[in-house]
Amino acid sequence: MLSKVDELQGSIPPLITPFRDGEVDYDVYARLVDFQIEEGSHGILVNGTTSEPSTLTVEERNKLVDIAIQENRGRVPIVVASGSQSFAETIALTNYAAKVGADAVLIVTPYYIRPSQQGLIEYYLEVTKGKNIPWMIYHIPGRAAVSVTLDTVKTLRERSPTFVGMKHAVNDLGFVSECINALPDFLIFVGLEELSFPEMAIGAVGLMNAVGNLRPEVLVELCQSVWDNDLAKGRRLHQSLLELNQAVFYDTNPIPIKYMMKRLGIIPNNEHRLPMLPASSELEKRLDGVLQRAGLI
Repeated sequence: MLSKVDELQGSIPPLITPFRDGEVDYDVYARLVDFQIEEGSHGILVNGTTSEPSTLTVEERNKLVDIAIQENRGRVPIVVASGSQSFAETIALTNYAAKVGADAVLIVTPYYIRPSQQGLIEYYLEVTKGKNIPWMIYHIPGRAAVSVTLDTVKTLRERSPTFVGMKHAVNDLGFVSECINALPDFLIFVGLEELSFPEMAIGAVGLMNAVGNLRPEVLVELCQSVWDNDLAKGRRLHQSLLELNQAVFYDTNPIPIKYMMKRLGIIPNNEHRLPMLPASSELEKRLDGVLQRAGLI
């Protein structure tokens, strides 16, 4: 399994979870997997923040993993976000992903609890112990209320041979540079849309961005521009995505992205589970303006 680490790069969008009448619409989810692959995405991220995982049961999250792997048919890497605020749930979700053939797992820092750095280290080591699957930290202090330090990253790298990288979803380019400087082969994925181009320019290997649900082909092109060292093109693409990237956070993700996907006919229904609600009429109008200026409607 670790031989696939070299394939973990490029645009790996975190797919939304489509709902219909309160239930997960697995048929639409399968079509979204195909849509991403047909648009050139380099991988699929299952059960990331954009999928509203805290509103899903363990069984629903695992079934989404099954659907993604089955529909993918080995075409691109499948990364599974297998973290929770619950240690027991995180172990169950991670074990399942490893058992059914995910190519890597992404484990969020346990939210709400606010653990110490030593607690984080032991948590990650215990969750991944004995599993021959690449794993990454999902670093999102804005939601988890805890940050990971460079010393913690270095300690985990020393003690876990399967620890390969991090999804970095915080506005801190300095920390990215520090990680890459200390661990030259460490995989950094951008998790904050507006930093996609600058973070890749300083050494991130790819993107795990919600806006990839909407414009997957442009994110693929952005990655390629950096790999080709065509920074002028990268800057143009960065600027062309700027308002869309900002629009993702006009309300809590994925409220704006789901509305825009429905508006463009990518999904048939714009549904959420409580406490999430669909976009308000005022937000809909604001997002329509974004889509119009982007030339999408």
